[in-house]
Amino acid sequence: MNQRIKELAEQCWEERKYGPAWFNEEKFAELIVQECIDIVSPYAVRMENFNGGHPIADLKKHFGVEA
Repeated sequence: MNQRIKELAEQCWEERKYGPAWFNEEKFAELIVQECIDIVSPYAVRMENFNGGHPIADLKKHFGVEA
């Protein structure tokens, strides 16, 4: 597994008042999507799709990631 993915996964363990910590899968997915957006964003500054939208906005909407 990639070191960066391991680092993101470590951020997704959440403590509970009772019982063991649990892995928040939704948070993990959101962190991966946001990481991808962060990588693509410098290259997508002037990009638009055929509908007049922007690829980063489309990715965020598709995966339900907040800005």
